[in-house]
Amino acid sequence: MTKNLVVGVIGGGRIGKLHTKNLVQMKNVTVKKVADLFADKMTDFESEIGVPIVADFNEIFNDPEIDAVFICTPTDTHVEMIKRAAAVNKHVFCEKPISFSDEETLETYDIVKKAGIKFQIGVNRRFDRNFAQVKEHVASGAIGDIQLLRIDSRDPEAPPLSYVQSSGGLFFDMMIHDFDMARFIAGSEVEEVYAMGEALVNPDIEGIDIDTAVVTLKFENGCLGVISNSRQAVYGYDQRLEAFGSKGASAAENELKSNVTLSDKSGVHSQKPLYFFLERYNDAYIAEVEQFLDAIRYDKDTPVSFADGIMAQRLAFSANESLKSGKPVKVQKI
Repeated sequence: MTKNLVVGVIGGGRIGKLHTKNLVQMKNVTVKKVADLFADKMTDFESEIGVPIVADFNEIFNDPEIDAVFICTPTDTHVEMIKRAAAVNKHVFCEKPISFSDEETLETYDIVKKAGIKFQIGVNRRFDRNFAQVKEHVASGAIGDIQLLRIDSRDPEAPPLSYVQSSGGLFFDMMIHDFDMARFIAGSEVEEVYAMGEALVNPDIEGIDIDTAVVTLKFENGCLGVISNSRQAVYGYDQRLEAFGSKGASAAENELKSNVTLSDKSGVHSQKPLYFFLERYNDAYIAEVEQFLDAIRYDKDTPVSFADGIMAQRLAFSANESLKSGKPVKVQKI
């Protein structure tokens, strides 16, 4: 018999709501509580999911029935939340990144290891069926030795200035997914990064952040990579990836609203990509959570480790340093 797991979700924003909606639909899972500071304004969502929403996070940490905690709060609260969960022996699923500080992240890593709890960082793109197939083509040797990796990631619209000011910057907020995917697909650590970036979409953020960037990567296995990011693609959520090797190439293209094309004398017309990450990656969000819960049930390693979270952050740190210095930067190993 599959063990029923009791979970609590901390944070009722966009990603917290997504995880909660998925969790309440899963078999052998009980979402006991959602905690959010603005619980009094979430009565409609509470009715929709049939789960009590409370304002006090302590109600989740102090509940002995809760096996695992989903941390979906702003990044600057993650370390505190992870430490609290570890102190009461609750497993942790935490949205990326772990923190904005390498020292804090390493300190938290030690605490999690000593507690012996399961920990998984939320980098859902690894679980996308298309990207997973490219990974299989690389890992199986179907494309030979990987030589080039290209990742394009572009959002449909730029976030407001208030979001930019608290996001940690494009490399931590947006490209960190691509840094993780680069390591995952290439099957190798990155030795060196070189970053260029500008505020081309919204000039008001100049001096605060960038919204357009290109980062080149040099991997330990000899592969070379390039990641391009933009905060605004007017045609939708642009998510493409290609791995090129000595025997061939494997590429994942955009998911479209439909695969139907119209051909007429004016041209060949297809649908736009799906609008944003909620639509594009929902199946991947479900898959990553299911594997996390199975790691708890069957005492297995989680598919994305704390170390993966550390290295994605270090790539973001190195990209920021490169952007400021205008020079390539070596990436610190664990």
